[in-house]
Amino acid sequence: MTPDQIAELRPRLGEFAADMLGCLARSDQRATGELYLRGLLTDGRRKSMQPMAERLGVDHQRLQQFVTSSTWDFTAVRRRLSSWAAQAIGPRAYVIDDTGFPKDGPASACVAWQYSGTLGKTANCQIGVSVHAVNDTCSAAVDWRLFCPESWDDKACDDPEQAEKVRRKRAESKVPDDVRHVEKWRLALDMLDEQTEWGSPRLPVVADAGYGDCTRFRLGVEERGLDYVVALKAGTSAHPGEAEPVRPPRNGGRGRRPKPHYPKPASSLREIAMAAGRDAYQEVAWRQGTRKTKGNPSAAMTSKFAVFVVRPANRDIPRADDGTLPAKLLLVEWPDEANEPTDYWLSNLPADTPIDQLVDLAKIRWRIEHDYRELKTGLGLDHFEGRSWTGWNRHVTLVAIAQAFCTMVRLDPKQDAPA
Repeated sequence: MTPDQIAELRPRLGEFAADMLGCLARSDQRATGELYLRGLLTDGRRKSMQPMAERLGVDHQRLQQFVTSSTWDFTAVRRRLSSWAAQAIGPRAYVIDDTGFPKDGPASACVAWQYSGTLGKTANCQIGVSVHAVNDTCSAAVDWRLFCPESWDDKACDDPEQAEKVRRKRAESKVPDDVRHVEKWRLALDMLDEQTEWGSPRLPVVADAGYGDCTRFRLGVEERGLDYVVALKAGTSAHPGEAEPVRPPRNGGRGRRPKPHYPKPASSLREIAMAAGRDAYQEVAWRQGTRKTKGNPSAAMTSKFAVFVVRPANRDIPRADDGTLPAKLLLVEWPDEANEPTDYWLSNLPADTPIDQLVDLAKIRWRIEHDYRELKTGLGLDHFEGRSWTGWNRHVTLVAIAQAFCTMVRLDPKQDAPA
């Protein structure tokens, strides 16, 4: 936003910041928090502290002290943001994703050479896992976790000398002792638990194949009583829904009877989808796009989809006493212009769930691409230059609040400024 736009919206920003930061004990903290939000929202190439302070006309140490060494609980602020999102957005799902934060040096908390999907390569970066409350038109990044690689976990080191180096590195970056190396999918489940603890609505979970192909993640979502629609890779193995296990007879009538098993080997999702043929797929529209044509004046986004009942065949999946694997819904997209299906999603929603509802949830992940683009390009999500674990968490929380303010203004641009 330009300085003039910020000035015009400043009363609304002040009211919004007071709501989001109302849990901060001290008035000077709340005032500096609003200042930091103004810095994130004001036009400028970099949203690190020194450039923001120059644009705001304040000492950058004020912003630095607020983010890195002041005493305030970013978790309490995220709880307020989640509550706001539940009321203002009316989310239909939680979308799980992660993104990379490129770094030049080795000192920032939890930075390592690791693969980042958003960067599309292995790079020196931090990885942040996020949960977004989304509907078809807007969203909010309501929770975050900084992924801790094994190289930052001294308890994962077998060499005592190396472990001591890691402990010093953790101490310099102020990484809490309870922050250890765990898989990204476990961090996602922790955040879903946090949403429940905060009283946020219980919504379907949507994720890409990085999470969907993890059986333990899907089982964890189900254990929490939540529905999911998650992407899978074409090579994931499954039995058709009608497949039934059989129990072989005892060998010679003696010994323990063999366990039931499926007589045929599992197929890939691609094989199941291709075997049905193109006639099994129907056209479904899921949202309005931006490209209007003579043949599509409403810019409706459409493609061909089919739903199948399948039984995923990973060995980690618990089986019934008779050896039966749980039945799930498989949503497959096969566009007219493609030679074979292009995308696959698995869901534990009821078997009679309408196909358009499945498609809506599967495709709602597009909001996250918009989120990360706005959070990074417009609001400086990955511009934080501090090294501390706490500083990173506070920065991403404040960036998420800045994005939420933008969303509020877009939802109601003509709202009167508060008196």
